Amino acid sequence: CISPCTSCCNLSFVDICFISSTVPKMLVNIETQSQVITYKGCIKQMCFFILFGTLDDFLLTVMAYDRFVAICHPLHYAVIMNPRLCGLLLLVSWIMSALNSSLQSLMVLHLSFCTVLKIPHFFCELNQILQLACSDTFLNNLVIYLSTVLLACVPFAGILYSYSKIVSCIRGIPSAQGKFKAFSTCVSHLSVVFLFYCTSLGVYLSSAAVHSLHSGAVASVMYTVVTPMLNPIVYSMKT
Repeated sequence: CISPCTSCCNLSFVDICFISSTVPKMLVNIETQSQVITYKGCIKQMCFFILFGTLDDFLLTVMAYDRFVAICHPLHYAVIMNPRLCGLLLLVSWIMSALNSSLQSLMVLHLSFCTVLKIPHFFCELNQILQLACSDTFLNNLVIYLSTVLLACVPFAGILYSYSKIVSCIRGIPSAQGKFKAFSTCVSHLSVVFLFYCTSLGVYLSSAAVHSLHSGAVASVMYTVVTPMLNPIVYSMKT
């Protein structure tokens, strides 16, 4: 079942893959002083970045539901969070992430580009690639908006709902020690959720407010590199 240890293992694995989709190429570029990437390499990088970014989002939602069941229904935890349900939740997370990544990548393959392109970023980000396309990107943008609502906003709403129920249950605990013990089981997950969503949201808000490509690229380092690196530290300190 998705025990805290199993959840950490899954999240750590996804974070490693998430970083590996962008950082190795960035380090090679710095070492060789060359910022060239092939078309196929750019599509692959974008595909894996979307895959593990979406999966990160789903795992945080599954972990929020796990905390909700553990605190609000502790006597039924073993029955509700049985190995079959846990495996199903992980499987659905992988499938939905893979489908989203494949769809976005395939739609980019149908776009027309010039021979030589300059991406103002340190990795092949989907939004930056679409801005460089010579053909119509209306359908691509529509799919991005729909996938953002379904695969980002809905899971985040699920996390907020889970924690609203958790707070309600904690407030009903009579002893201060019991409240502290219940809340302490959520601290590590809340920290990771805060880091992931706030840095991701901050990147796009800052990009919209300040039309600077350099500042957008620097801000992207927060959620592509810094946040995944901090996640294992947060859970290790809690453990």
